Amino acid sequence: MQVEIRVLGPLEVYVGGTSIVPSASKPSQLLAMLALNPGHPVSVRALTEEIWGCRPPRSGKPTLQTYILKLRRMLAHALAGTDGLCSKDVLVTRRPGYALAVDPDDVDAVRYDRLSAAGRRAAVDGDHEQAARLLTEALGLWRGQALADVPTGPLLGIEAVRLEETRLGDLHLRIEADLRLGRHHQVLGELAAVCARHPMLENFCAQHMVALYRCGRRGEALLAYRGLRATMIGQLGVEPSHRVWDLHQSILRGRVVPEDPSLAVSG
Repeated sequence: MQVEIRVLGPLEVYVGGTSIVPSASKPSQLLAMLALNPGHPVSVRALTEEIWGCRPPRSGKPTLQTYILKLRRMLAHALAGTDGLCSKDVLVTRRPGYALAVDPDDVDAVRYDRLSAAGRRAAVDGDHEQAARLLTEALGLWRGQALADVPTGPLLGIEAVRLEETRLGDLHLRIEADLRLGRHHQVLGELAAVCARHPMLENFCAQHMVALYRCGRRGEALLAYRGLRATMIGQLGVEPSHRVWDLHQSILRGRVVPEDPSLAVSG
């Protein structure tokens, strides 16, 4: 049985090349909960809380069973012609709830977490080439915001935030690895876009300053700092951290050289 589950973007679940994602929002939430826990049961209580919050309707449990039945019907259609498998073999009833009996590697988020952890270990070990390669592969699994087209309740919302924060951290580490490998020209455009999307994230601004300085664009590096400072003061009433201020001062006074690895700041 060929299964492909993608949550790093719009929800996509294919069984034998056939999509089993329902068009209705609540069954999609249920499927997303199961997809993020491959091979492990998700309790009826957790599913109910995700779909209806802390005050589910009296009909919550039978309605949940109706959603399960709908998913199994879609699975049955996708499994038609598959020898020896039925929908209950894939979407199984297992105390205290339900589970998708699939290989965890069928889920892009599982593969992402594994590659992310390996890339971070390589970064800690100082293997910047390996870190850049692994983190590039990990980030390449993303197709947009996690669960972009699925309404998220309290549980899916937490997981979506975790994935997005991990993604930002991995992007920072991958760019740092590239900077340490002397690829400052290659990351300039990417950093400009990231800083435009996240104007108050100091780590990315610092990396942008580093890349600009190393490319001989000292004035623009200083302007990047001024933009960060103006935004932080205007929106938060605070100055940038001393770490970024120190980097600004070093660039301002010309006391560093473009190849200096200490410019590849990390948080």
